[in-house]
Amino acid sequence: MKILIMGGVAGGMAAATRLRRLDEDAEIVVFEAGPYVSFANCGLPYYLGDVITDRDTLISHSPESFGNRFQIDVKLHHEVTAIDPATKAVTVHDHAAGTDSTHSYDALIIAAGATANLPVALASPRTLTLRTIDDMDRIHAILDEPGTESVVIVGGGFIGLEAAENIRHRGFATTIIQRGAQLFPLLDPEMVAPLAAELVEHGVTIRTGTQVRRIDGDVVTLSDGSTIRAQLVIDSTGIAPNASIAAAAGLRIGDTGGIWVDPRHRTSNPFIYAVGDVAEKTDLVSGTATLVALAGLANRHGRAVADVIAGTPDDAVPSLGTSIIGVFGVTAASTGWNETRLRASGRAHRIIHVHPASHATYYPGGSILAIKLLVDPATDLILGAQVVGRDGVDKRIDVLAVAISAGITASKLKNLELAYAPQYASAKDPVNIAGYVAENTASGLVPTVQWHEVDALAEAGATILDVRTAAEFERGRIPGALNIPLDEIRDRASEIPAGSVIVHCQVGQRGNTATRILTQAGHLVTNLDGGYLTWVAGTTTTGRAR
Repeated sequence: MKILIMGGVAGGMAAATRLRRLDEDAEIVVFEAGPYVSFANCGLPYYLGDVITDRDTLISHSPESFGNRFQIDVKLHHEVTAIDPATKAVTVHDHAAGTDSTHSYDALIIAAGATANLPVALASPRTLTLRTIDDMDRIHAILDEPGTESVVIVGGGFIGLEAAENIRHRGFATTIIQRGAQLFPLLDPEMVAPLAAELVEHGVTIRTGTQVRRIDGDVVTLSDGSTIRAQLVIDSTGIAPNASIAAAAGLRIGDTGGIWVDPRHRTSNPFIYAVGDVAEKTDLVSGTATLVALAGLANRHGRAVADVIAGTPDDAVPSLGTSIIGVFGVTAASTGWNETRLRASGRAHRIIHVHPASHATYYPGGSILAIKLLVDPATDLILGAQVVGRDGVDKRIDVLAVAISAGITASKLKNLELAYAPQYASAKDPVNIAGYVAENTASGLVPTVQWHEVDALAEAGATILDVRTAAEFERGRIPGALNIPLDEIRDRASEIPAGSVIVHCQVGQRGNTATRILTQAGHLVTNLDGGYLTWVAGTTTTGRAR
């Protein structure tokens, strides 16, 4: 059996090596358009910042190592330029020799990845992307040039933030230009605030709500008319599936722009498969097609498509898009859908914010986590989660991702038996605490309101009652709030005006207690979910502070 693979990075090489382990007799040929195979593209930003100092560690294997160990024929600088499904053949251009050749196949795997979306306004000799080893080398060389002082990064997603951290680490003036109202739109506004604050704290300039209009020499002109001088511009505005050759071959392209595949990674042609960033995935929350450009998923699907071709198939598991990023000292992670996406789709949801300590507060070195759950109000199933903090973020997002995949409801998170020692967690793990709050809200025991609902409710006549201490109240407050500390609330309940009351504390816990006290005393009370901390984060990001 002759198997051709188009693309030699994550998905392609995972498929090739798995195929060899399953079939010693198959002829396996990989065509890679670039000069490297099986390189760690997620590590590229860290070489720019001298966090990774040995460039060679980013290149996992060579064509020779694949040939010697796996008897896989890897051809670098060979680009598949056309697919002919009728004859089961591809046309390949050898960039080094300048020649074209035709190769037949029994099975073809398209693992061509994605391409950068370079906006016309960014077209300039000073503009580079950061997707390949060559890109990394070019950027590194410019950073090493005398006279390079300032860098503009366009786009505040994964690559943009990681590049900003590392370039700023080298001491260069660094500016992020973000077209939307906030950085890193994978997170909701109140959750992204710590990430943005950490960047600013380390000297990164953030410009949101604007975009580049043109680049003239080293002058970058923005849509608001302002200018920035930069010797280097990095385009991280986004990527698109590299599906043009598949489309030209008549393969079905999905509404997302990715290649349509069935649950076993087969395209609309039964002898052609597609994996990685070029192919659509099935979204776990909605069951619809989506794009997920993550290395872990590409590797997993590369292995899975090899099983299908070798005769041991299994349907692909729908994707959650679980991801994580670290910027200076802050880590942010998400899985499933965020509130922004749920609201845009009109899907009903319940929201839970908690701010527990990353580990036992009496043990040195702990910090506060921000955890957000999005929950289906009809089933109590978790639709998505976000975690932001300095310590223990990865553990909690992974637990929540497993819970979603396993169908564990939000309220049942309280029952998870998780590892505890004071330097790692608390006896009530942050995930358990999220479960307790989810149960209280699901049962109606503690009704809540969200930070972005406070303005409208206050304008409609609701009283905002701050149950923190007087000292906390003086350090910062929601405008118009009445302050009655929790420990005084029973004796001073008569000071609370009639009508609806929004109770809040710093993170929601004391507000929970106050809500129960006042509800049982006959007041109409809701608790501000996530407390003052969440309100500040959300209003700061959106500019909605009253």
